[in-house]
Order: sequence, then C-alpha cells, then structure tokens
Amino acid sequence: MKPTRSPRRTRPTADTEQLTRLANRLNESSSRIEDIYWETRLTRLINRLLNSRAEETLIAALDPLYRSGQATYDVLADLIEACTETRHAEGAGSLDTLMIAIPVLAWSRFPIPSGTILASQLTMIRSHLQAHILAAEAKLGLCDMLYSPDQLPQTWSDTATLADKLAKAAVHGRDLAIDPRQLDETMGFLSDSRYLLAAVAAPHGAPLFRWQEDDSDRAGAFRQWALQGGEVLRQMLPACALEIQPVGAYHATVRDTDRASRPWSLRSAVAFLQTVMGLAPADLQTTAAPYHDQELEEYRVGFALRNNPDIIHGVVWPLLDSEDENSEMPGQIEAVLREAGVQRITLLDHRLPLEYCDDCGAPLYPNAEGESMHAELPEEQVDATPRHLH
Repeated sequence: MKPTRSPRRTRPTADTEQLTRLANRLNESSSRIEDIYWETRLTRLINRLLNSRAEETLIAALDPLYRSGQATYDVLADLIEACTETRHAEGAGSLDTLMIAIPVLAWSRFPIPSGTILASQLTMIRSHLQAHILAAEAKLGLCDMLYSPDQLPQTWSDTATLADKLAKAAVHGRDLAIDPRQLDETMGFLSDSRYLLAAVAAPHGAPLFRWQEDDSDRAGAFRQWALQGGEVLRQMLPACALEIQPVGAYHATVRDTDRASRPWSLRSAVAFLQTVMGLAPADLQTTAAPYHDQELEEYRVGFALRNNPDIIHGVVWPLLDSEDENSEMPGQIEAVLREAGVQRITLLDHRLPLEYCDDCGAPLYPNAEGESMHAELPEEQVDATPRHLH
C-alpha cells in the first residue's frame, strides 16, 4: 500500500464521492472486460481533475481509504499514478508515451552534483538508453537535468504537467530543456539519489522497452545499462561512489530507489568513516532505535567508536509504504550493518522522541545507552564533510 499524499482532511465533494464509488466498483470487478469499463470511467474523471489541478479532491478520496486500510486505496492510487505518467495514443499515427525515471545512488565526502547536464553527456546517455533499455522502434525525450529528490515534482498535477512536456519531446525524439531556477534548492547529504527523467514513446501495442522484445530480458538489459550507461553517469558524478539502479516507470522506480537508498546509506556511512577516519568496520559500534512522533516515524542509526558513547555519524532509515511498528526493520538494519563488517550492534526497542538539534536542525541519533545525541566528527575530519547526514 502506498502512503497517502497528505494527512490533512478535506471536505468530500461530488467528485470525491464519484472517485470512491468507481474505485470500489473496479476493486469488486470479477472480469477483465468489467475492469476495462470501470478503469475507463475512472481514468476519464482522474484526468479531468489533474487537468484542473484539483489535488485536494484526489487527496479527499484517498485519505479515508488509506486510514481504513481498504484495498480500494491501492486501486485508486495506482490509477492516479498511471494517469500522471502515461499518455495513450489518440488517432492514427499517434504514440503511447510513458514517463520514466533513470536513477542512481551516490555517496561522496564532497557535495553530490545535480543540475543541468552537458549536451555531450546527454547525447551519450540517450545513445546508451536506446541501445540497452528502449525497444528498437521506441523514441525518447530526455530532461537535460540531473534531479535531486528535493527537485522532483511534488504533486500529481506537477508530475502530469512534466509528463505532458516530456511526451511531446519524446514523440519528436528531442530533449526537454529545464530551467534550474524553477527548481527547489538541493540539500547536501553524504549519500543520496539522483535522477534523470524522460519519456519513451511507441505506437499503440508496440514495445516500449528492450525486455519486451523476444531476444532480451530485463536483468540482461539492466546489466548492460549499468555497465555502459554507468560510465557516463560516473562522468556526471565525479568523486562519488555509485550504485546504478534499474530504469522504469516514474512512480514505481522512485519508490524502489527510496527503498534501495536505505541500505545504501548504511553501507555508505561505514565506507565514509573508513575513508575519512581510517577506521575498520570492527572499530565501530552502532545503535539503532525507533523514533516516534504521534506514531513510529523512522529508525535512526548512531555510529560511535568502540567503547565511546559519543556519536560521530548518523543515518536515518525512514518508514516507506505501509511499514509500521510490526515491520522487521531492526533485523534488516542489523543484516546490512553486519554485511558491511560492523560487529557491535545495539538494537533498542523503546520509543525515542523525534528530536532535532535546536541550532542546526539536524536529527539527533541514539547511543548504546539510549541517549539521543548530535553527530559530531572529530575536528580534524569536519572540513570537507557535508553538514547534513542522510
């Protein structure tokens, strides 16, 4: 189940009630032909609301479904996402288009680059995507921007607007120029994700991706992309360690990358401390604890030297999708740390308040005694290190 977009309550309207009714009918459907009927009606309504930027109406329909745990929530959320990222062919000669994300995970002791991509690099990215990811006859429209998570579209309406622009670019096989002044500022983290955004276009019923063709498979296509396209990404992200992620439809790929970024952040933290302090993983002790506001919000992991309670580094492990206190996150965190070579791991099970530093706003992290502390590297390692730790 995907998380609801906003916790605030909104007044139901006729459109809200219609969204809920049609989504319930689709969820109750017992045949594909009936699915198509309800999907068509629901899609028409969602597209009208997206075009009028009626974000509150969509939220008002989703919120009660999410709070009650109904399966209809997933049905409606999936279709809203499909409407924002997909454009269907209309009329002879027109093309189906899909907005996609091309993600990479990075860590560096220096700022991780984002921003406008050089024309030469964009040309090479296009070439490798068309060789390894796209179907032979598919067309591509690429944004000339390397996005940080802070710069991705923040609403369904914003996503739909960008998807429209990318769809037009893809149909003509050209790239889309993005004004970086219109995007939010990128926050500096030790480890983070970066995205290229694009749209792929093909005639209705034709394959969009390489693995839809008979002579290819998904895993092989991604391996080749990581090998060949990864070299261009390394040029775009100098002085960064990278982990190339699979390419796919926008919403699902961003979610998958969010999930992959959690173990990546822990492994990056261990590698970072090895690099800047010359520490072996066995020299570290770590503590993971759940942090609550009204409910469980996230786990935080504090890193310290062996036999020293002072926190020198910290990582936030956020909850995703429908995760809650019954999820097995502590075990996942421990497994990643042990795989990275850390041997001294404390897992706390009591609630800690969601606290931040009053001066800089950074999260506070747990030590083995259950105290929340500011993460501070020793003075000699501070100069080239990002202030915010992800």
